[in-house]
Parts: sequence; structure tokens; C-alpha cells
Amino acid sequence: MIFLQARSEKNKSKFQKNRYTDLVNNFSKLGGFMKGFLPKNAPAKSYSIDSNSCARIEDICNNLPKLLLTGKVQSTIDKLSKKDLSIKQLLVNQMGQDLKLAMSQLSFIAHAYIWGDTKPHGKLPEALAKPWVEVANNQGRPPILSYASYCLDNWFLINKDEAISLENVGLINNFLGGVDEDWFVTIHVCIENAASGAIDACQKIAQCDGASSEKEILNLLNEIVESMKKVNSIFARMPEKCDPYIYYHRVRPFIFGTKDNPDLKKGLIYEGQFENKPQFFRGETGAQSSIIPSLDGALQISHTKDHLRHYLNEMRDYMPPKHRKFISTLEDSSIIKGLIKDSRKLTSRYNDCLEEIRAFRAMHLEYAGTYIHKQSQIKNPFGRGGSTITGTGGTPFMTYLKKHRDETEQQKK
Repeated sequence: MIFLQARSEKNKSKFQKNRYTDLVNNFSKLGGFMKGFLPKNAPAKSYSIDSNSCARIEDICNNLPKLLLTGKVQSTIDKLSKKDLSIKQLLVNQMGQDLKLAMSQLSFIAHAYIWGDTKPHGKLPEALAKPWVEVANNQGRPPILSYASYCLDNWFLINKDEAISLENVGLINNFLGGVDEDWFVTIHVCIENAASGAIDACQKIAQCDGASSEKEILNLLNEIVESMKKVNSIFARMPEKCDPYIYYHRVRPFIFGTKDNPDLKKGLIYEGQFENKPQFFRGETGAQSSIIPSLDGALQISHTKDHLRHYLNEMRDYMPPKHRKFISTLEDSSIIKGLIKDSRKLTSRYNDCLEEIRAFRAMHLEYAGTYIHKQSQIKNPFGRGGSTITGTGGTPFMTYLKKHRDETEQQKK
């Protein structure tokens, strides 16, 4: 991780020196984000140990498209013994890459079990529920398919000698598979990679203080603008290979959660876990990405404390612990608004940053209308898009997205 160079001791007060040192230490503890919030090394495609249970997890997950097509997911899982999908060996040896792979694959298998039939299943058998809860506890996230397992830890480079791009990223795990599903996820993988410059700049902005030069701050704001332009250009390519009809009926149904979901009002029972009491967790959604919350934190973009605010904060429970700690550190540290207020040049570039973020939120809102709202109005005997009232994360998505888009616009200087 590259930090701002230490400023001249003569130009710093004792408070400034201590603040800078504390911030550097805090960011150091969080580890480096070399590709934004993507892992430093490409995720593991297979397990590094010879284990019958890991081989079984991998085999079932790799065959999900066929099992879903033939309606055999539930019968396959129901026949398993309590030891068949055990991850005990991974937990004992704390095998980081393997545990992330297990979290992703068990999440895919579980969601296929829950949502892969004509009606949702409200109870997971213990053979699947126990290892899923165990690995989720290890990862510091709820036992539900979240953005980290669907996107951040679910890709590989087709050509290892080439960079991350839409022409060089493949998915490790799928539900039904196909061009539309792959494109939908790989778009997000490439967005995360493109945002790495902005995330690095956010980290440095949070370390700026009264001794920071106008040029230094301007360069960081420039980095955010350029990085977010790349993000928006990638996001704009979503319609190229992800058709709204296919997304709504063949991709979206599998990524719902159980909280605020009218299709699973009684929640989900994880057999043998949580005292067999129904649990309610939010489903996978792009709102669980740490990019926009980090930008909000570093640029001090605030959101009103109304009934929608808790959705924004609750999404952090589904992020990797280091990512949500990173966001909190940015929020607690950044004083950017005070640093730019007397500079017309900095204020103008700050507004450019907000414009790129607003554009991203506006595009997200446009896609929500095209890929979800419009599709829900079309009568179709095949497939189902899940709830049309709430998004996959259980939020009133149209209102949620409009609110954050408008609040970003309103905070331009």
C-alpha cells in the first residue's frame, strides 16, 4: 500500500503528527487493496487439499446448472449425510483461500436449494446448513449469498498473463450459467478493478490535513474522477450481453435473501443451527460493494437519517470485516470538505467527483427500471423474477436508488 509521504515535521502541529501516524497505522492494519476490494491474488478455483468433503462440495457446485435444469438439486442435497460437506479440516488448518472458496460454493449450493424449485424451500438440511454456518462465522459474514462470494471471490483470469478485463475474466461458480449470468457478474468484477485507483485515493484523502498542499489534494481528486469514469464506462456495457428478460427470469431469482422477502415470509430454518429458529438475512446486491460507501466516506457525502438510512448501514454487515472497517476509518478521518472550501480549483474538481458518483447511481437506477420494473409488468408463464416490491437485498430499490442519486447531486459545492 502506498501512503502519502510524511510531511515536514516543522509544518505540523503535535496534533497533526499524531493524527497522521494514527491513520497510517489504522490503514496498515487493514491490509492493502491492490485491486480495489478484489483480493490481492486471484481467488482459488479448486481446493488445495485432498479432501473427500471438499471434493463433494466442488462437484455439486460445478454441476449446479445441470442439477437445476433437471430439478435434482433438492434430492441431491437431501441424500447427503451430515459429514459429506464437512469443512472441519479447512477450519482446523485455517486455510484462507480454501475457506473463501467453500463460502462461495456452499452459498451457491444453498441458494440453488432454496430458490431452485417451483416454490422456495424454507428449511435447509443440516448436512448443508452446518458447514455453511461454520464457514460464514469464519468469514465474519451471515450465512447467505452476499456480494463478496458472488463477485469478489468468484472469478479467474482466462489468460494469467493478461490484466483483468471483460475479455479476460471468467466465473468459478454459476447457477444456470450462460452468457447473461456471466456478463452480469464479470461486469461487477471489472468495476471493482477499475475502482482501485479511486479507493487508493480515498485512503490518501483521509490522511490529508491542513498541511496538505492544494496540488496534492487536486491530484487525489483527479484520480477519483478518472477511476470513476472507467467504472462508469464498464457499467454502461451491461446491456451488451445481459438481456433484461434473461436477467429477470434466469439470474435474479437465485440471489434473493430471506429478510423483507414476501416469497419467504417465515424466514429460513438452518437445521441444527440457531436453535432451529427461522433466520432473516438480506440477499446479494451491489449495495454490498464497498466502493460507493468508501467514496461517500472519503468525500464526506452524507445521507439523511430517514427510514431508508438503515438499509445503507445494514448492507455493511454483509461485507468482509476488513472492508467495512476501512469504510469506517475513512468516515472517521476525512476532513476533505474543510480542506477544499477556500479553493475554487479544488471545489470544482470535488464537484466532478460527485458528478461521476451521481452518474453511477443514475445508471444503477436506470438499470433497475429496465431490468426489474419493466420486466415485472410483462406476463410470462416461464420463470419468475422474485419479489417486485423489494430488491434482492430486501430494500425498496427504486426509492432507495433515487434517494442516494439525488442526495449526491445536492451536495455539490
